[in-house]
Amino acid sequence: MTPTKDPSPRPPLTRERVFGAAVDLADRDGLGALTMRRLGAELGVEAMSLYKHVTNKEEILDGIIELILGQIETPQEGADWKEAMRRRAISAREVLSHHSWAIGLLEARGSNGPTAMRYIDSILGNLRSAGFSIENAVHAFWLLDSFVYGQVIQETSLPITSSKEMTESTGSTLEQVTADQYPHLVEVGEHAMRSDYSVDKEFEYGLDLILEALEQNPMST
Repeated sequence: MTPTKDPSPRPPLTRERVFGAAVDLADRDGLGALTMRRLGAELGVEAMSLYKHVTNKEEILDGIIELILGQIETPQEGADWKEAMRRRAISAREVLSHHSWAIGLLEARGSNGPTAMRYIDSILGNLRSAGFSIENAVHAFWLLDSFVYGQVIQETSLPITSSKEMTESTGSTLEQVTADQYPHLVEVGEHAMRSDYSVDKEFEYGLDLILEALEQNPMST
């Protein structure tokens, strides 16, 4: 029996499809799996077809950075700086949690594309408009990014993310230890059993502490 061919036409190959497929491949198999051959297979084309749309793998990596940063919420003109930084940090955590491999890529390659430039400029512009000195605006940007990146890396390494998982894991741990052995560990464990733990709450607690500290520091020098 002759197999029936799929009558639906294949979407045309574009730079946007190439970058999107590269992100999907990295999400599934890791950034190390991203090769021109694997990417071509992902798109159903020969690797050589990719070179009609991108110069090389380096351009694909730059395109990935643009694509991911473009998903993060940036401050609107005239927005309150504290709320804008909070929303931006929450958005960055959400996006990077889906693409945690991208953190190392962002740091290693820098951000020189137009989307990345607008992203950085809007954040610094919001802080400067609020009265932050150039130095303190840079401090705030660096501190918030470090917190978000660290949180994402820690979360993606943790086997526990929900209140239910925390309760089950803590209960198992408490069965193996006594207060005489590890009094503070037991104390914290019992507290965790009673509280509604979530990584979202932990993140927002730390984020609010940072924003409050930035607010207390002199904005201008």
